Amino acid sequence: MTVGAWVGSGARDEGEGEWGASHFLEHLLFKGTEDRSARDIAEAVESVGGEMNAFTAHEQTVFYVRVPDTELDLAIEILGDVLWRPAFRPDDIETERQVILEEIGMRDDTPDDLVHDLFAAALFPSHPLGREVLGGEDSIRQMPRDRIASYHSRHYQPQNTVLAAAGNLSHEGVVALLQERFPETSEAVPERAHTDFAPPKHVIGVPKEAEQAHVVFGMRALAALDPDRYALTVLNQAFGGGMSSRLFQTVREERGLAYSVYSYRAAYDDAGFLAIYAGTAPERLDETLDVVQAELQRLVDDGGLPYRELDAAKGHLVGSLSMSLETSASRMRRLGRSELVENEVPELDEVVARVAAVGDEDIARVIDRVLRSPDRALAVVGPHDEASLAARVA
Repeated sequence: MTVGAWVGSGARDEGEGEWGASHFLEHLLFKGTEDRSARDIAEAVESVGGEMNAFTAHEQTVFYVRVPDTELDLAIEILGDVLWRPAFRPDDIETERQVILEEIGMRDDTPDDLVHDLFAAALFPSHPLGREVLGGEDSIRQMPRDRIASYHSRHYQPQNTVLAAAGNLSHEGVVALLQERFPETSEAVPERAHTDFAPPKHVIGVPKEAEQAHVVFGMRALAALDPDRYALTVLNQAFGGGMSSRLFQTVREERGLAYSVYSYRAAYDDAGFLAIYAGTAPERLDETLDVVQAELQRLVDDGGLPYRELDAAKGHLVGSLSMSLETSASRMRRLGRSELVENEVPELDEVVARVAAVGDEDIARVIDRVLRSPDRALAVVGPHDEASLAARVA
């Protein structure tokens, strides 16, 4: 079984002097509590064959424990302890500070990771959604213990947390354990700020001597609860979501321009984006972008998808949804995200029905809303001519 705690705060909720605090806490909470050391926590979970981990996003921070189904009490006890009673020992903070700085350096040395962060920074300049979740070197070096503890105190409250559990368990049993292990408070959680978005920067480039140029091109899209989100998911699948997609077939199979090429979407409370990634030889960067933009323009000109592509995209999404829920971890993730972001956990049949209901008019509307967006940006890591690239986006 897997038990996860979904905290409804992430990188975009960090205030002045807190850039990277959410990710810092992801590291720190498993380092020790008032009664347990980091070793105690690890041994308690691993001695029963379990594992634990966490991840940070712009709007959530998630901690989870996977254990045999006889150890539900242990999983909830551990999560309650690390969430509500972290020790924040000075030595642990300094150790994790160095680990995070190494993680930032590793990201900067991995161009196919770095380029996605640069794209977000270009698309959402001077906005928390454009900041790296990891934080910056200066902010991590300078963040004191008191600032981290204050951020935790304000955001890590039961009313800002969803606990999701999946496996051989009962709802009543989980609730009973929560009443024992989780505190009850009425302390207000800071409201998320929704600041205006500045125009994109169009191009951010990092010149590096390398065998490949890594590029992400895209535009602002739909928020997490937008009614057209299912149509955009279907469109993304047909356009660049798999080996049968238009991008893969055209860029890789027909032209041989890139080994890896795909599109993806992200969605937040009040914004989102659709992005295309490709890694290609520097001398073929212009040609690759020409092909990508031509495929986007073809969608705009056609105003829709042929029935065969539309049907195949919906079939893939429905099938992959079923297969993705074969583990307790994936079911926990679906439950936690749905409750935290959408305030509901729809039945699988309902999700399938929403995907199946996407029709020609829905696709045409999403193409008009998203692909015609003037809010576009492009990021490149590797050899490139920035002036030439800027002309493609402006």
